[in-house]
Amino acid sequence: MTLLQTLPVSLQKSIQHRSLLKVISGLSNFNPESVFRISKAAGLGGADLLDIACEPELVELAVEASNLPVCVSSVEPKLFPEAVKAGASIIEIGNFDSFYPDGRFFSAEEVLSLAVESRRLLPEVVLSVTVPHVLPLDSQAQLALDLVDKGVDLVQTEGGTSSHPISPGTLGLIEKASPTLAATFAITAALNSNHSDVPVICASGLSEVTVPMAISVGASGVGIGSAVNKLNSQLAMIATVKSLRQALNSFEFASTINK
Repeated sequence: MTLLQTLPVSLQKSIQHRSLLKVISGLSNFNPESVFRISKAAGLGGADLLDIACEPELVELAVEASNLPVCVSSVEPKLFPEAVKAGASIIEIGNFDSFYPDGRFFSAEEVLSLAVESRRLLPEVVLSVTVPHVLPLDSQAQLALDLVDKGVDLVQTEGGTSSHPISPGTLGLIEKASPTLAATFAITAALNSNHSDVPVICASGLSEVTVPMAISVGASGVGIGSAVNKLNSQLAMIATVKSLRQALNSFEFASTINK
């Protein structure tokens, strides 16, 4: 039995069906009011999973507001145990996007070390790790393989902050997502070549235009942050989550028909 089988059945199914929708509140967002609004929108909009900063009080708030499984994100493994006690279902190293503006970058060795420490602290909790997009694609793929060897259950990509779209409209949305889509393709190909079935979550810079593309290049799900958490209105947040859910469901339905 893999650790993924310890997750709620609904979450397992969304991963198996490659239709997971994770809403990301933000690794550095410790504002209870903001986390509450995002959590409520994620639940009402039809998300499968909520990703929040690693703080026990926020976990309790998010679970109550969303009625969804919660993933906690941090780069300090020692913070994970208390968050799990508070009700978190998944622990995650990363996402690293919030650190880059301050000049803080994570090497493959550091990420691997953080993953090993997290697994040591919580050997029976699902562990997700983000692969830094500042690494070359071949290094990202190799790090993913190394992480799986160390017992990581989910691999996540990123890349939105390194993308600078020059086109308006739909083309600009595709340009914005291109780094994380490329990483997803490279990592998924490497895992498949190594006969690994560890799911890949494509995150950072995605929109309703590009979430189907993420699935088509190999992802089992998507992580959506700024497209939701930067909105000022909770109604707008709910509407955006619903549109993302619909985009994923439509792609899943079309894929089923084509089979």
